[in-house]
Amino acid sequence: MDSGKIKLVAVAIVMYVMQGVTSAQAQEPVQVMTLKECMEYAVSNSTSMRISEADLRDAQLERRNAILQAFTPSVSAGTYAYYNFGRSVDPETNTYKSTTSFQNGYSASGSLTLFNGFEAVNNLRITRTAEAMGVSKAQQTKDEICLATMEAYFNVIYHHQMCKALEQEVEAASKALQLARRQEELGRKGYADVVQIEADLAGKEYRLTSTINLYNQALLTLKDVMFWPLDQPLQIDFSIADEETLANGEVLVYGGTLDERKEEIVENALHTLPAATLARGQMLNAKRALSTARFQLLPSLSLSGGWSTSYFTYPDEKGYVTTPFNKQFTNNMGEYIQLSMSIPIYGRLGRQANISRKKNDYVRATAQYEQKMREIEAEVTRALQDKAGAEAAFLQANRQARVQQEAYRYNTRKFEQGLISPIEFQTSSGQWLQARAEQVNALLRYWLKRCVVEYYSGVPYLEQEELQGK
Repeated sequence: MDSGKIKLVAVAIVMYVMQGVTSAQAQEPVQVMTLKECMEYAVSNSTSMRISEADLRDAQLERRNAILQAFTPSVSAGTYAYYNFGRSVDPETNTYKSTTSFQNGYSASGSLTLFNGFEAVNNLRITRTAEAMGVSKAQQTKDEICLATMEAYFNVIYHHQMCKALEQEVEAASKALQLARRQEELGRKGYADVVQIEADLAGKEYRLTSTINLYNQALLTLKDVMFWPLDQPLQIDFSIADEETLANGEVLVYGGTLDERKEEIVENALHTLPAATLARGQMLNAKRALSTARFQLLPSLSLSGGWSTSYFTYPDEKGYVTTPFNKQFTNNMGEYIQLSMSIPIYGRLGRQANISRKKNDYVRATAQYEQKMREIEAEVTRALQDKAGAEAAFLQANRQARVQQEAYRYNTRKFEQGLISPIEFQTSSGQWLQARAEQVNALLRYWLKRCVVEYYSGVPYLEQEELQGK
């Protein structure tokens, strides 16, 4: 296939991928989604978020049940009605009778635990902490979804920029090949030079095709993370790595130096991160469960009361006069009130074994909490260092890209004038493309590390101002 046709085909493929829509869909405008909008869509459609929200609702129900159990009595009511066809006790005379009888009764009772080793109080505290942990777990899931979306989003932008750069390289190489063939006809270049340039064009076209495939894979990954319909086009905003940003190289520097803000950020992370809240809540609940187990060795005290009445008659006994229902309902009525105490004496060491297990749980939870605090401190320190390093790397990559771009333009003019060999021109082109890739990668890495530091500072990903239009 002629190199000009190959170039046109490659460019057509790139344009199709960049559009992300079919000709039928192109008639209707497709919304361009920013990073913040992509994260919001991912959060609202994630199955992980629905699971976390269901867990939170369960924790809220447990909290409600603990409150009702601690401050309200349990109340029950019942009724019964039955025929007795054999011998039975007459409720009126308390003697045996062998006549068929009918009895109907009504009752209501209630009980309230006055003291059970502070179990109710500890349950209130445990469920309150569990509810707060449910909120933190939902927030942690949301943050994880946002970070995964951000990484996938930046990956799409990177391959998009590489496709654009390679498209320019293919176009330039195609023009160079046309020029070389013309110079060959004029006797200014040899056949070997033309073959070398044609091989360079084929290599760049191959890289372009491979990068297009990587772009498609990155876009599919982003759709998967967002729970976006896989058969629907997705248009995202590429302004975070546009030509203007890459050209000027000016980025917003994080307020304060690393040494000045490190302690502040670490302290904030230790108190506000969902992971820290979860670890702290598990330790507190383990401590309260141990306290509850120990108090189970104390007596328990409960108060109960009830009311009952009944009605009876002998339908088959001739001459028996049944007292009317309303009179029996009143005459047979009775109430009771009861205060009871239960003293644990010997339960085959079950309570002691439970105390030992709860103590082990508390030791384990305390160790996990301390480990999590150390991990968070290390993560924040590493994030601050990565952010500072990414900033310096981007500024350096930006300067390198400008120099390589200028060198490439200069060598392009020299090649057109026949002052350098095709190999030298190919080397210059490859260096410029490599510098461009490092420039884009450094910029996206800087944005990612910056957002992570902001998150550790107490600003959730969805509330960061830098992402509003990025």
